[in-house]
Amino acid sequence: MWMGVYEPLNLFGLLIQAVFIENFLLANFLGMCTYLACSTKLKTANGLGVAVVFVLTISGILNWFVHKFVTGGGALSWLSFFGIDAANVDLGFLEFLLFISVIAGFTQVLEIIVEKVSPALYQSLGLYLPLIAVNCAILGACLFAVTRDYPFLPNLIYVFGSGAGWWLAIALIAAIREKLSISNVVPGLRGMGITFIMTGLMAMAFQGFTGIKLANPSGVMDQPPASQKELEFPD
Repeated sequence: MWMGVYEPLNLFGLLIQAVFIENFLLANFLGMCTYLACSTKLKTANGLGVAVVFVLTISGILNWFVHKFVTGGGALSWLSFFGIDAANVDLGFLEFLLFISVIAGFTQVLEIIVEKVSPALYQSLGLYLPLIAVNCAILGACLFAVTRDYPFLPNLIYVFGSGAGWWLAIALIAAIREKLSISNVVPGLRGMGITFIMTGLMAMAFQGFTGIKLANPSGVMDQPPASQKELEFPD
């Protein structure tokens, strides 16, 4: 339940995989809206990146418990302790709703904290801070983790690494865009044009980590990327 068959080396490999190999922005292109809107300044990008890491990590942990004890197959069997036979009850149809509710709740908590602790950052993030609640990267990481049926600690490493990878990507493009703002860029490519080009080049660079395979325990077959796994159908 907590580690399963995973070794500490596998947890390190899972972190590398989530940050670099399957980076949510550069491999799956999730969370692009806030990535493009809040990456003009490095300070703003770092603030939003920290917020995403915090929300994704906490939401990923809570949503793991939701899947394990509420919405997963046979998740309600623990109710037998109270004399209730609910092992065959399937609440999987509520999973999306509950996951989004958990994410939205923690986003509101984070918004209140940021407003009190750093009003300047709160003003710079503006509307995009509450929009973390509907950031597809947050929900995607939670869903990918439960789809792969990770135990607790691998799930924690995966969702943290996914958030850190998103932060790394937006911080890199923000630093590049600050440099490009004072550079002599072809007029037709200024703004979003050169940003998309640089994002593509960053994605190609991150593909250099593809050969690292430390995430899966020995004897366990390699899992396809979650974006591909959803497209597989049984014979």
